[in-house]
Amino acid sequence: MVMGASTSMSMIGLPIPMRIVGTGEYLPSRGVESVELDRRWSKPEGWTFQQTGVARRRFAASHETSSFMGARAARDALEVAGIRFEEVDCLISACSVMEQPIPCLGALLQREMGYGNSGIPAFDINATCLSFLVALDMASLAIATHRYRRILIVSVEVPSCGLNWDDVLTAPLFGDGAVAVLVESDTEQTGSALLTARLEAYGDGADFCRVRAGGTRLRVKDDVRTFIDGAHFEMDGKMVYKQAASQLPGFLRRLFAGAEMEIGDMDWLIPHQASGKALAHLRKASILPEERVVHILEDHGNQLSASIPAGLHRVIADGRLQRGQTVALLGSGAGLSLGGSILKY
Repeated sequence: MVMGASTSMSMIGLPIPMRIVGTGEYLPSRGVESVELDRRWSKPEGWTFQQTGVARRRFAASHETSSFMGARAARDALEVAGIRFEEVDCLISACSVMEQPIPCLGALLQREMGYGNSGIPAFDINATCLSFLVALDMASLAIATHRYRRILIVSVEVPSCGLNWDDVLTAPLFGDGAVAVLVESDTEQTGSALLTARLEAYGDGADFCRVRAGGTRLRVKDDVRTFIDGAHFEMDGKMVYKQAASQLPGFLRRLFAGAEMEIGDMDWLIPHQASGKALAHLRKASILPEERVVHILEDHGNQLSASIPAGLHRVIADGRLQRGQTVALLGSGAGLSLGGSILKY
């Protein structure tokens, strides 16, 4: 029996009145076209795009640290909302890989924004590519219990720093970037809410997608070469896809049952931008028209935890997502984990 299949992130008190009031995004300065990578690997022009679905992505320069990018996305979200940082009750950094192990990225973001002496709670949540979904659920529970009224979630990733450029199928998938989402209690009772949320983990797939160094497992004093090798991102793409695809149908049924809805009831589906193949599989499984599935992979790449909120930011910023519409946020992450949230925007 798989214990994760019968549990969810939050089942008590749903739906939770909660409103997204601002989003912001920061994209690094350097753009990398897939044709550049074709030349790097002596491949025919168009080969990288055909294999990945990514035409271009952004890579951070040395000064564009996680805290630098995340703070700028956060400031934009606050500006859109018309909220000062002092009015935020909590800052959550939701990402796969922090800027450094200690202190948490939340503290570095707070300082970078100029509020390092504010006392506003700041901490990290790491559920790899699903970090934003978990943070959103945790934020909703804090709002429901009146612990906090207004929470700023920042997802920022710099996967380019750990890519293995000898892996021609994995390295070109990824892009860097930061997204911030400000949520608050729906005190005006507009109908905005988190309708349901779910997370399932299947740890048998833990070795399919990993970075081995950076924690306590590999120690630089024991073997420097092994430590350096372990700092590269490693992924068995075929096994990740196979495991995720096998679990997805059942996961979707359980997720939507939590909201007593069907996937076809959604106005929008915002999936994690894992790869072109994964997006095609999800579009087929969702039975939604292609124009209702948000696709930013081509010009963002896979941004890990920033991927889902980047899609959310895109449809909010360009006015496609309207108040009162329903949106499903879906994704998979290392572990292997599957996650989803259904919102009434």
